Amino acid sequence: MLTESKLMNTTDINEILSTEPMIILDNVAVKYRVPTERIGTFKEFAIRTLQRRVSYKNFWALDDINLEISKGEVFGLVGNNGAGKSTMLKVISRVLRPTKGRVRAYGKIAPLLELGAGFHPELTGRENIYLNGALLGYSKEEMDQVFDEIVEFSELGNFIEAPIRSYSSGMYARLGFSVATAHIPEILILDEILSVGDEAFQHKCNERMMSFQEQGATVIMVSHGLSKVEEMCTRVAWLDHGVIQKIGDPHEVIAAYRDAS
Repeated sequence: MLTESKLMNTTDINEILSTEPMIILDNVAVKYRVPTERIGTFKEFAIRTLQRRVSYKNFWALDDINLEISKGEVFGLVGNNGAGKSTMLKVISRVLRPTKGRVRAYGKIAPLLELGAGFHPELTGRENIYLNGALLGYSKEEMDQVFDEIVEFSELGNFIEAPIRSYSSGMYARLGFSVATAHIPEILILDEILSVGDEAFQHKCNERMMSFQEQGATVIMVSHGLSKVEEMCTRVAWLDHGVIQKIGDPHEVIAAYRDAS
């Protein structure tokens, strides 16, 4: 069972961080084709497509991204809505294939990209633990070993036997985070997950992430909670319109981002 640990100071972090890269993005770009006019129904869209009457414009969600993230880092991404943060996480998680460039990840990835991803609403919390574990690549025997810990950490109690369609968004987040972090991942990816739930549970999540870092795991997180990013991350990148504007010390990057907002 994982133990909770206090936030580490800069000296501790420097001792843990490795020069060994876990994630490398080489000239990565992602292009979306967006219709130039709004089409009300799928039927109308299909007819116009067959008639070749739909025109598109290209939108670059990411544009020529070069980035290395080392083993043991807690790496943060900040930026306005539509800046490309979630797209970058999807590319790293291999949910999305880049239009150009190459992504290399050296380790098993546990992605938490959205609430309820990989959950079936009609299944109980117990059943979804095993379903989600299987999607993350764990066997039933491996999930048996951590089942009690998942229930305890998620604080769901008897709700674990209820269908998750009855769960609140906070309960979804607690269960998803608990399953994804029941085993120590080599790479953990979080997209706004830590902004859901009460303060006490958020603190538990922070403690667990720091314990992962102590054991060499790499964490990549997106959050609009800038104070949380400053507190938890070892490095931060500021994205704007798919381009990295600044990367480095969390305080300096976030100060520059705030000044530009």
